Amino acid sequence: MLDLRFIRENPDLVKAAAVKKNETCDIDLILLLDEKRREIIRQVEQLKAERNRASAEIGQKKKAGEPADDAIASMRAVNEKIAAFDGQLREIEGELEDSLSWVPNIPHESVPVGKDETSNVVVREWGEIPEPDFEVLPHWEIGEKLDILDLAAASRVSGSGFFILKGIGAALHRALVNYMLDLHVADGFTEVHVPHLVTADTMRGTGQLPKLNDDMYKTVDETLYLIPTSEVPVTNLFKQQVIDHERLPISMVAHSPCYRREAGAAGKDTRGMTRVHQFDKVELVKIVRPENSYNELESLVAQAEKVLQGLKLPYRVSLLASGDLSFAAAKCYDLELWAAGVKRYLEISSVAIFEDFQARRMNCRFRDEDKKVKFPHTLNGSGVALARLIPAILENYQNSDGSITVPEVLRPYLRGVERIT
Repeated sequence: MLDLRFIRENPDLVKAAAVKKNETCDIDLILLLDEKRREIIRQVEQLKAERNRASAEIGQKKKAGEPADDAIASMRAVNEKIAAFDGQLREIEGELEDSLSWVPNIPHESVPVGKDETSNVVVREWGEIPEPDFEVLPHWEIGEKLDILDLAAASRVSGSGFFILKGIGAALHRALVNYMLDLHVADGFTEVHVPHLVTADTMRGTGQLPKLNDDMYKTVDETLYLIPTSEVPVTNLFKQQVIDHERLPISMVAHSPCYRREAGAAGKDTRGMTRVHQFDKVELVKIVRPENSYNELESLVAQAEKVLQGLKLPYRVSLLASGDLSFAAAKCYDLELWAAGVKRYLEISSVAIFEDFQARRMNCRFRDEDKKVKFPHTLNGSGVALARLIPAILENYQNSDGSITVPEVLRPYLRGVERIT
């Protein structure tokens, strides 16, 4: 959430930022509500001063043995006015809070301006794109030939947008989770295991609500939501908390399923595992001092890249344009894996910085060396998502005889298995 004072002092900047992100919010309404709120507060303060004077007058009259009926009636009328204003204030503050929750974060000055992903900028590439001398099958075909992927059974069980892994396919999934967790923990991240159901307040804290309400799975009474990513509960571990500066930076990693209603437009990327309603992900979260946050962003991108480099999978890193940024992000990089079977890049990780946008929504603060309480900056990134990582392995490590070579770093997790046949 943006600071209300910042919006008040920079309304044109905030309006321009919303346009850059293709977001809609009513800044003029926010300014109007803010002015009404401040005017009511001014009037209430005047009335309280009047009540204090009346109270003093009543005390003096009683002490002098004089009648105080008029002063008491006057104070009672003042109390009624204050109560009426308090009711108006609660209503206006509720409307103001709701309006503020629709204001997107401001893109960092280094973010390219563009209305969609066509304006994203590739900043680097890693690895060699394979050029096999045979036709590489897409992961859904080779997976079913090897009897490790069953899309038909998933459809019977849950409908479209789901997949089932079995045998060595399920073991590969587990091996990847353990490989990534071990890698990140060895690099100083604290592993956490979090609930998959969270409150609406928690979803608001990281910016999923109210913007993405229709994309979420939720309980019938809408009191709990299935997490779209473990970013939500992990970042919110520090909501309504004041952190001592000596604990920063805080680096956490979590593995969880992710649940999303929006599995893609009809007919677009819907085959196989690449666009599904449920998938597993290893998520990285950092809470840091503001002055270090953009260095921490580059460090977090490198941490996610380390996973792909260990697997020796070719990828590229793209800087997202303003129109492709999420509602809450100030800057974001996408890591995109090359998949030889479908012959294109697949987004495998988004690594973003939110500055103090999420911290304000969560009321997460830290106390610095001078005992001043400030908002930290938050960051997160996939480290990484499995629903596209497995397809990339099945396609990039595919052999002409239809087998799959197991990446070397995964073999210890698969009891030494070198090939899936």
